[in-house]
Amino acid sequence: MAKEFKITSLRLADLEKELNYLKTTREREIAAMIAEARSYGDLSENSEYDAAKNEQAKLYGRIAEIEDVLSHAVIIEDENEANGRVGLGCSVTVLDPATGAETTYRITGSQEADPMQFKLSDDSPFGRAVVGKSIGDTFVVNAPNGSYEMKVINVTREG
Repeated sequence: MAKEFKITSLRLADLEKELNYLKTTREREIAAMIAEARSYGDLSENSEYDAAKNEQAKLYGRIAEIEDVLSHAVIIEDENEANGRVGLGCSVTVLDPATGAETTYRITGSQEADPMQFKLSDDSPFGRAVVGKSIGDTFVVNAPNGSYEMKVINVTREG
């Protein structure tokens, strides 16, 4: 089966915008850097030329990466929204019974995951444990540092 990248329509738009910027503005900037570095003469000992070519390689690598994601993108449409179950694109508030702390996470595809922003992938240990749960359900997260129990307090779907 071909690989799939689960992303929201917002993330899709962000990637398309970034790709457009890289293929137009940034590509012209790097071409200008290379042209300027060439004007300095001997390319065999021209560190500016080497740096510009390295930037170009990074640019083309990022363009290829974005194109790969876009060509295998699956837009997240949460089918669990109607029945109140946790799914991709949902925000879920959980209670840690051990500490009494409540935390809200957004469940995303792996391309959008950002734990520092409380965006967790459905492929993460937490994501795998919580997807499909409803308000009031308890679940066990089997994390690398041990297992812990959580309880679903609220499930919402953001636009």
